[in-house]
Amino acid sequence: MNVVTGTKDGPASGGKRARALRRGAAALAGAGLLVWSSVAGAATAGYADLVDQVAPAVVNVFTTQPGRSARNEAGPSPFGPGGPFEDFARRFGIPVPPAGPQGNAPSRPVSALGSGFIIDPSGYVVTNNHVVDGATEVKIRMADQREYPATVVGTDPETDLALLKVAAPQPLPSVVFGDSAALRVGDPVIAVGNPFGLGGTVTSGIVSARGRSIDDGPYVDFIQTDAAINSGNSGGPLFDTEGRVVGVNSAILSPNGGSVGVGFAIPSDTARTVVAQLKASGRVERGWLGVSIQPVSPEIAQAMGLDGHDGALVSQVMPDGPAANRLKVGDVIRSVDGKPVQTVRELPKLIAATPAGQTASIGVVRDGRKLDVAVEIGRRKAQVAAASAGAPEPAQAAALGRLGVTVAPVTEEIRSSLGLDHGVDGAVVTSVKPDGAAAGAGLAAGDVIQRIDGRAIKAPGDVAAAVRDAKSPSVLALINRNGNTLFVGIKLAAA
Repeated sequence: MNVVTGTKDGPASGGKRARALRRGAAALAGAGLLVWSSVAGAATAGYADLVDQVAPAVVNVFTTQPGRSARNEAGPSPFGPGGPFEDFARRFGIPVPPAGPQGNAPSRPVSALGSGFIIDPSGYVVTNNHVVDGATEVKIRMADQREYPATVVGTDPETDLALLKVAAPQPLPSVVFGDSAALRVGDPVIAVGNPFGLGGTVTSGIVSARGRSIDDGPYVDFIQTDAAINSGNSGGPLFDTEGRVVGVNSAILSPNGGSVGVGFAIPSDTARTVVAQLKASGRVERGWLGVSIQPVSPEIAQAMGLDGHDGALVSQVMPDGPAANRLKVGDVIRSVDGKPVQTVRELPKLIAATPAGQTASIGVVRDGRKLDVAVEIGRRKAQVAAASAGAPEPAQAAALGRLGVTVAPVTEEIRSSLGLDHGVDGAVVTSVKPDGAAAGAGLAAGDVIQRIDGRAIKAPGDVAAAVRDAKSPSVLALINRNGNTLFVGIKLAAA
């Protein structure tokens, strides 16, 4: 029995509703089929036309590098001098290979391979620095199997980029850089290169993430992609669907040396700037501010009374650097020429991109006030014994207990043993409670506490007094560690 609810719909109107629902369902199904047909059509079309367009400009890069001795080609013998089984070998009469070059056969050159792409018909080729680093000979092979010797115009190890030049009798096919800043996670990309020496290999995927840091220097925020990238792909292009180079394939994350779908590419916006400098002068110049910086942790932000933890905290100002007498230890840098500094990684890139000799406006928070400080940017150059102490007074011990440390005066002997300058004052940490507040913040024995919440520390009693007078649950300590200063936010234990 059909039951139709409602006060206005009788049986007749119920039938009409059912027919309308069936018509709507059919319409939706048709629309879904059209959408699926569109997607299926795009998938069927693939990237063949795009590959035909860009592949001629992608090259294989072959290098020759000085080789190791033939005897040690596979590495030193485990039974040789310094090997893990040297004592075992001697004890049981196993011959120990001689140390040094006297027992070695003549060295043989080693070949290496990578990828690259032509950015100018006159023969300029972009690749990775690690592809050509140390090479005595470089040549490229085109997609049509033509080969040319190449010279290295310039390299930039900081971003792992290199620019080559080949002399060809006629203009060469080339590609152009795209806008990597416009990429979105999920955008389709293709990689073309020379994996394992196979040449002319195309893989596809998407942009998996942006702004990745892989501890490969402070000047690159990598594009992550799941397009298969393997050994030999280094230096090859990552294309968008318009055939523009949006990245330079550079590294993979892999437990076994093969592709597991986590590849990294240098963004084209970075590559474009670096390549332009290499083409103009053969080297890359970067701006230099002359400060040491660290992140603003939530504890540091709380201790300093900051509205959020954006920015880069200045922990040291080089006496002979551009920022000397302009910026101060404790300044939080939040902008450079109006460009925001949200994380500590952004500041080096902004400063590096500022030409040496140009005056930059550095936006800082100093003692709770927002200031703009003019600094003339410089040119970046190419690249503990614990002291004994008497028992503290009960009140002092309670305060130090909230920190979870014991401290002692900084004597001349302490300065000498820690490698500190003669004028360094403070209180040296002699022990750290394993489960205490200081241990949680990363303090260690041998650190010298120089300031807490802006108060100068001259003796152990100053540390206790600063903790007792703390206005918030966290304190901001400036410590000297092996001659370098840094801020540490410490969330105090309950009194």
